[in-house]
Amino acid sequence: MKALFKLLSSNPKAMFGLGIISVFILAAIFAPFITEHNPDKRTGKPHEYPAFVVKAAQENPEGWVAENLATSKRTLLMSKDAEHVLGTSRMGRDIWSQLVYGARTSLAVGFGAGLMVCFLATIIGISAGYFGGKVDEILTAAMNIMLVMPQLPLLFVIAAFIGQAGPMTIAVVIAMTSWAWGARVVRAQTLSLREKEFVKAAEVLGESSWRIIFVEILPNLISIVGASFIGSVMLAIMTEATLSFLGLGDPNTISWGVMLYNVQTSSSMLVGAWWELLAPCIALTLIAVGLALLNFAVDEIANPQLRSHKGMRRWKNLAKENAKAEKAQDAVEAPQPALQGGEK
Repeated sequence: MKALFKLLSSNPKAMFGLGIISVFILAAIFAPFITEHNPDKRTGKPHEYPAFVVKAAQENPEGWVAENLATSKRTLLMSKDAEHVLGTSRMGRDIWSQLVYGARTSLAVGFGAGLMVCFLATIIGISAGYFGGKVDEILTAAMNIMLVMPQLPLLFVIAAFIGQAGPMTIAVVIAMTSWAWGARVVRAQTLSLREKEFVKAAEVLGESSWRIIFVEILPNLISIVGASFIGSVMLAIMTEATLSFLGLGDPNTISWGVMLYNVQTSSSMLVGAWWELLAPCIALTLIAVGLALLNFAVDEIANPQLRSHKGMRRWKNLAKENAKAEKAQDAVEAPQPALQGGEK
């Protein structure tokens, strides 16, 4: 585990991706401390401009910001106090508070669904690959059925049948329809690992099947499971936003998807309230970029062929350092030779 953290810390993609994700997680955790407004209550006039637009227009009334971003002079005058960082919605609710509180729901759905997908895919994939026989046939048939079914239409039907499902219900629905691809990948890798010498040795020694799975096979699947988890989180966040945008989520629980739904139902873009759409779109884009960069970094760690030449030099130097440290530790732990009879 220490070596994994060392590898991640030496990868710029991983650090940049973790940085983006950490910002959103911290914003979600400390939402009450970084915004003073309630996301569900009216705290201003309808469609107040963001603070940066108001200040820029006040400093230069004839400038580019005032002429292009401030499309309504009347609304700009109403927003002169600039109390709202990202402006307000049609209902007069603060966009910044909706963004940080909505991060709680969107990230909870993403990570919750990601954990469930990762758990199901890992257990089903390993079981199918290791046990084989009838178990493999049944589980592989279930994977194939889930893979050929169109996921988004199935999600729409289930969500519409449930009716304005809450965040955790959406997470469960996403998990139940998204595990098959990861399970297929885990199964293929398990089939390969099952024939390795260390697995055969454990079987000869009489180790139980589940101990072999969790002690011998699962540690060698960490990179695949990690990549599956990251991809599942990204898919779940985007799927929740899609379902909520289409009105299949709970409009009373604020999330980035619900923010998009409110933009649609209030026709905000038709009156020039571009900031109400911009905030959730940027948030969704950034979290997707952060997760994608982290996923690329995990792929590079698991697959040396994906590493750049500069990265290869870094990995080789790191491998040399680890080899030297292991050699020095072996030298310290090696037993000292016994003294000869004439030596003192």
